[in-house]
Amino acid sequence: MANLKEVRIRIASVNSTQQITKAMKMVSAAKLKRATDAIVQMRPYANKLKDILANLTASLEGNESPYTQQREIKNVLLVVVTSNRGLAGAFNANVIKAANLLVANKYDAQKRDGNLQIIAIGKKAQDYFTRNKFNVIGNNNEVFNHLNFDEANKIAEEVMSGFVAGKWDKVEVVYNQFKNAGMQILTTEQLLPVVPSVNQSANQNNADYLLEPSQEEIVLGLIPSSVKIQLYKALLDSHASEHGARMTAMDKATENAGELLKALRLSYNQARQASITNEILEIVSGANALAAQ
Repeated sequence: MANLKEVRIRIASVNSTQQITKAMKMVSAAKLKRATDAIVQMRPYANKLKDILANLTASLEGNESPYTQQREIKNVLLVVVTSNRGLAGAFNANVIKAANLLVANKYDAQKRDGNLQIIAIGKKAQDYFTRNKFNVIGNNNEVFNHLNFDEANKIAEEVMSGFVAGKWDKVEVVYNQFKNAGMQILTTEQLLPVVPSVNQSANQNNADYLLEPSQEEIVLGLIPSSVKIQLYKALLDSHASEHGARMTAMDKATENAGELLKALRLSYNQARQASITNEILEIVSGANALAAQ
C-alpha cells in the first residue's frame, strides 16, 4: 500500500488537474455558444445559395465557367481542416485519419507520382502532414485566431486561381461538420470542379423569372461566391465542432478526475488507518515488554 505522503501528493495533483479541466470546459462552453451562432446563421444562406445555383444551372446549356471544367485527374489538392490546439478528444485524429483514408482509396497514384498537395488549416494538420513528408502548401495556422470571411476568402482565391490555371484538376475539403456539442460528422466535400446539380424538386413550379443581367452572367458570378461560401462554412463548422469536442472531453476528464479522487481518498484513509493501527500495536507491545520486566 502506498505511503501517506505519496497519496497526498497524488490527491493534490489530481485536484489541480480537475480544476484545470473545469476551467477549460467553461471556456469552451462560452466559445461554443458564439461558434454555434455563427454556423447556424451561415447555413441557411449557404444552402439557399446552393439551391439558387442549382436551379439556374439546371436549365442552362453549355455552362462555360472555368470552375466547372471536368479534367482528367492528374493533380489533386486536399484542404484538411483541424484545430490549432489539442485536448479535444479524437477531433483532430479523426480528420487526419479520414484524409489518409481518402488518399489511400482514391489518390494513391497521385501521391506516388508527387501530384498530391495539401492545404492544412490548423496547426495539428500542418504538423502531421509536414512530419509525414506530404507536399504541404503554405501555413494557415493563424486562420482560427481571427476567423472571418476575409481569411476564408484568401484561401479560396488561392485554390480557385490554381484550379483555373490547371495546377489542380480536383479539390476536396475534409472537415468535421457540427451537429451538436457531443457529435461531429466527418465530412468530405468536392470543392472544385463545381458539379451543377441536376436534381430538380418534383414540386418546383415552372415560373418564368425575369433575370437581370442574363442567366449565364448570374451563374458565372454565383459559382465563385458559392465556392468561397462553401469553404467558409467548412471552417465555421470545424470551429464549432472543435469547441464542442473540447467541452465534451473536458467534462469527461473532470468526471474521471472526481472518480479518481474518491479512490485516492479511500486509499489515503486506509493507509492512515493502517498507520494508526501500527502505532497502537507498537505502543501496546512496548508497554507489555516493560510490564514483563
